[in-house]
Amino acid sequence: MHIYFAGIGGVGVGPLAAIAKEAGYHVSGYDLVSSPMTEKMEEKGVHVAIGDGLAAITAAHKASPIDWLVATAALPKDDPIMAFARDHHIRISKRDELINQLVKDKRQNLVAISGTHGKTTTTAMLAWLFQQFDIPESHSIGTIVSFAPSGTFSDEGRYFIYEADEYDRNMLHFKPALSIITSLDYDHPDTYPTRDDYKKAFRTFVRQSKLVFMWQKDADYIGLKADKKIMIADDLLSQEELIKLPGHHNRMNALLACAAFNHISPELKFEHIVMAMNQFPGTSRRFERLAEGLYSDYAHHPIEIAATLQMARELSRKVVAIYQPHQNIRQHEIADQYQDCFKDASRVYWLPTYLSREDPQLPVLPPTELIKKLSNPRIAGPADLNDALIKAIRRELNHGALVLAMGAGDIDKWLRQHLSDIVDS
Repeated sequence: MHIYFAGIGGVGVGPLAAIAKEAGYHVSGYDLVSSPMTEKMEEKGVHVAIGDGLAAITAAHKASPIDWLVATAALPKDDPIMAFARDHHIRISKRDELINQLVKDKRQNLVAISGTHGKTTTTAMLAWLFQQFDIPESHSIGTIVSFAPSGTFSDEGRYFIYEADEYDRNMLHFKPALSIITSLDYDHPDTYPTRDDYKKAFRTFVRQSKLVFMWQKDADYIGLKADKKIMIADDLLSQEELIKLPGHHNRMNALLACAAFNHISPELKFEHIVMAMNQFPGTSRRFERLAEGLYSDYAHHPIEIAATLQMARELSRKVVAIYQPHQNIRQHEIADQYQDCFKDASRVYWLPTYLSREDPQLPVLPPTELIKKLSNPRIAGPADLNDALIKAIRRELNHGALVLAMGAGDIDKWLRQHLSDIVDS
């Protein structure tokens, strides 16, 4: 079977393409631009076309007829790639259908990690624990990690570990054998118009899961109580000090991963699992160290920002943030939540909002309007991805600050492109 992946450079689609290849399928794909993920796919022997999507799928279909198109959620239904697939009677789906097919065909148990914050890191943590105890597994992690491929498949494994994103209601396409809900807080207003919609979706996710590990505060948030399928992990809170990873939110996610893994492997002692967790090397774009004193993080929601800055303050008394908001539609929803989320930062360089999947009727909120929402707006000022910011970062580093770049847009790519200008000057 030839499976074609549109958006193969994405953190959701790319790992799945690797999994499909390892599972024995003929795999190829396309993306608009090259990225670290497309490079990883090429290294695995997957042909990746860059640029013109219609030309790419036409050539791939001519070389070997495509049976199945797996498309990123960001691809519009009227995209020429989608039209080509319909015209040629190619099966079209998002990634969930393929994952469900793999889990069913290979008789594996789906372990799904969902929640508003911390999904990627917790998914990686769980995969790390399987590796440390030599237990075969398949996984799909929504980023690049140092200790394993982002996506891998094992015929010998009994478990498929999957980051089940709530965006586009992806998580609701699954019926996991075991789920972890990391944390809950309203997000993705373009998918969930109201908070009640968001809460209802997670209640449905819990109902569809055979067993769920979560915190009491999150069960309360969506109006659920502990029962035979909902395992409240609050008994572990007293053991946070056993986890040596930086950042309170990191330690909370680690405890959930340890608890779920101990359920899967009850013959192991919890303290031995914790010892293995304390060696977790982290993931790309999650408080990733790019150079001495310079870090990059995916945080783009006030709760994530506060948690990441708290982690940074454990390492440095002076933390400088470079923040790129993500989606104007989201800014209209969360603007009032910015009030105290930067309290651990000495200074904030506030970039224009990275625009993606926007409502054209909404006026774009400029940095000055969003900065006004801070309880102490004097710590922040507008900035741009330009030479002036490069000089400012260099100056802050020279003065001993920990500089933390945060955002889900192109800030990380820009930072890496100009890294030598920042640290070698």
